[in-house]
Amino acid sequence: MPTVLRSGPYRVYTWSHEPDEPPHMHVDRDDLSAKFWLRPVALATNYGFRGVELRRIQRMLEEHEQALVEAWHEYHGR
Repeated sequence: MPTVLRSGPYRVYTWSHEPDEPPHMHVDRDDLSAKFWLRPVALATNYGFRGVELRRIQRMLEEHEQALVEAWHEYHGR
């Protein structure tokens, strides 16, 4: 699970066993986790983050959207 971005307490990464899904990233902090689609940036699943923090994470991902999409395609070879 390569880390693509670290920002503050957040680790943004992709999983190698999800290549058939649209571009997306996973975000972890402590024991909390969420999955966001990248085009457009939107919450897919949430495991414990509160709404205000999810909005903060979404803004962070939107700021880095192009680089995250490129990293996803580079890693998954598509």
